[in-house]
Amino acid sequence: MLLYLHIPFCDSLCHYCAFNSYTNLHHLQKSYMNAIISQLKDELINYNVTKNSIETLFIGGGTPSCVSSKFYEPFFNILNPYMIENAEITTEANPNSATKKWLKGMFDLGVNRVSFGVQSFDEEKLKFLNRSHSKNQAITAIKDAKSVGFKHISLDLIYGTIKDNLDLLENDLDIAFSLPIDHLSAYSLTIEAKTKFYTTPSVSVDDEELAHYFIDSIKKRGFTQYEISNFGTYKSKHNIGYWEYKDYIGIGSGAVGFLKDERYYTQNEPEKYIQNPSKIEVEKLSNDDIKTEKILLGLRSDVGFEKDILNQKELENVKTLLKEDKLTHKKDRFYNSDFF
Repeated sequence: MLLYLHIPFCDSLCHYCAFNSYTNLHHLQKSYMNAIISQLKDELINYNVTKNSIETLFIGGGTPSCVSSKFYEPFFNILNPYMIENAEITTEANPNSATKKWLKGMFDLGVNRVSFGVQSFDEEKLKFLNRSHSKNQAITAIKDAKSVGFKHISLDLIYGTIKDNLDLLENDLDIAFSLPIDHLSAYSLTIEAKTKFYTTPSVSVDDEELAHYFIDSIKKRGFTQYEISNFGTYKSKHNIGYWEYKDYIGIGSGAVGFLKDERYYTQNEPEKYIQNPSKIEVEKLSNDDIKTEKILLGLRSDVGFEKDILNQKELENVKTLLKEDKLTHKKDRFYNSDFF
């Protein structure tokens, strides 16, 4: 069982961001953190969660580092008995708000992995993306996380913008790999509806050669690619849990949960969520839905998918893909040969 906690608050809205995040609702933080406790208590019952059964916790956003570490303490007090020993507990953070004090507070609560939204170390590109931190703030935050005691540190980089060239991307990677990280997520800029960049789609460049170069450069530096956008000497157990189609609880506004063949959606708007954190919409998944998702999740990662879920016609199609070296086969599982 996995658990995801969504924090919808942000200091600023990046031009590419389509996540459920808000810059003008910080006054709701206290009531929101009370609401997630209420929902957590309900979901532990609804999912029939037993002690020592939650394998991972991922705190995402939004910007979790916008919220004081002390506000997380009641949540952890309730959750801790249900976590397995040495559970992976990740928080996302932005360099401008992840102070050393905040990092120490989260580490003391049991968080053992931090993922920084860096996106670039180039000052001009950071402004172009409307990031609220500088190159030096990102470097300092990552070093602070290491000094606080975090063993597992990740950072995000974005590529595929009109600002990118080989020199810029190489410099981003040179700086990233000079820091104490064991994981990197590299995302191609995607233009989403209702974002600032949606009105200027030309800011995204679909340069396949540049993309391959960037990904190859990451791998040459010693990080293994275990999903289309994820690399490291350490693999995120939470990420892999999704791709392995494990059950997960979603806590917070706009969070999603999954159990057996049903997906659960909380209310998207934080104000409505606070009023009724237990209001859930349910989506029933068919066997074909589940099969499709297992195949797609398996093929975008090194998880692969089981042979047993395929019918005879699909197995014939797989044989064709194996002959064309587009799939590989090992111990009754099929794997993607090239995530691109």
